[in-house]
Amino acid sequence: MNIQIFGTKKSSDTRKAERWFKERRIKAQSIDLMDKGISRGELRNAASACGGLDALIDPDCRDRDALALVSWLAPAQKEDAVLEHPQVLRQPIVRNGKKAAVGFQPEVYQKWQKEDG
Repeated sequence: MNIQIFGTKKSSDTRKAERWFKERRIKAQSIDLMDKGISRGELRNAASACGGLDALIDPDCRDRDALALVSWLAPAQKEDAVLEHPQVLRQPIVRNGKKAAVGFQPEVYQKWQKEDG
């Protein structure tokens, strides 16, 4: 398994996901969205695996101004705005190759573990 966890240190769900993989001795790379962000390619892969860019946006985001900006932009401009304001993303975004899950979803992680053997 090639696990990448995108989130922030303040996100309890991100910490839960990191702990889930650590307890099972599965190597996972943690990437802080506010320090390093997410690349355009990683964002596109996660969006395609999860049902589109809108599925990655957190409607309960604390930064209401950034959320309003991203919500009202045309689809062609939305990706650039999300890359500029990663705080509007639901956390964590957990990638396993081309597969992805948004939020803390241990049942999905367990499925990946079984598929990987």
